Formats: sequence, C-alpha cells, structure tokens
Amino acid sequence: MTTVPSLDDDLLTEGVPEAEFNPGIASRLPSKNVAAAALIRDGQGRVLLLEAVYKPTWVMAGGVVEANEDPHLGCTRELAEELGLETVPGRLLVVDWVPRHGVWGDQLQFVFDGGTLSPTQIDSIQLQESELRAAHWVAPEDLPSVPLAPSLLRRLVASLTALAQGTTEYTTYGRSGR
Repeated sequence: MTTVPSLDDDLLTEGVPEAEFNPGIASRLPSKNVAAAALIRDGQGRVLLLEAVYKPTWVMAGGVVEANEDPHLGCTRELAEELGLETVPGRLLVVDWVPRHGVWGDQLQFVFDGGTLSPTQIDSIQLQESELRAAHWVAPEDLPSVPLAPSLLRRLVASLTALAQGTTEYTTYGRSGR
C-alpha cells in the first residue's frame, strides 16, 4: 500500500522557502478572504439554506476558511460546527470571486457538492444556535422567492448547473461566462 505524503511532508520537499527579493514585499501584498460552502440536497432535490442570526438574508452551509486551512477541509469543519454533520463534501462545483463591498474585502468562495442527505442525516442536523436560527429546504424553482442576496442566488444557480452538467464553474459575483 502506498502512503500519501502529508502536507507537512510536501512542504519539506519544497525546500527552504524563497527569500524576499525585495524585503518586506510579502507583507505589502494583498490578502484575500476565502469561504467554502456545500450545496446540500434532500431526496426531493431541495436545497438546504440556513437562516443566520447575524444577517437578514439566508446562507448556504459553510463559512470562512481559517488561515492556512484547505477550503475543502474548512467546508468539512464548518458542516460539523454549524450542523453537527460528520460528512465530507464531494467535488468542487464553483469558485466564485466576490468583489470588495463596504467594509468586506474581496473573497474567493468555493462551493462543493454536499450530496443528498438521507432522512436520518436530516433528522440528525443540530443547528449551531449562536449562528443559525433555522434551516429551510427549498426547491430550486423557488430560490428566487426566498431572502437571498442576489449574488448568492446566482452562485446557487451556477452550482446547480455545474452539478447537473458534471462541470466546475468559475464565476464572478455569481455570474458565469468568463
């Protein structure tokens, strides 16, 4: 059986990190926030959306990826924290660039296939009360009628399209075609 090297092993094989050619340049480079979410469905094809306590619009399951955390692992962690689900998301569906808006810097949002939950898994969901007020299962055709930010609605549609087509999409603020 072949052992897969760990991330630490991979970093060691890269060698000594390169030195800054211009001292201090690394600290002046822009940083980007990263978030990861899961497109979770039930047996009827409805999408799981969450009512957050900290904003007026609904959100997908997921959240901000921590510093030096892989987005896929961050999504897995967020599903466990927010919903009590011990599940590993599937393939990447969408990478969406979100521009700076108000006090929030620009961000990369990764959407992974959260799969179809069984009735037992759905019954086991335990919302993180400090962040979530309620969970809703919404049919794709009803998405435009629920309180979603327009960019999230576009991202959800792109995610559903990528899922159906077996593709991975890159979007800009939820808009395809780039």
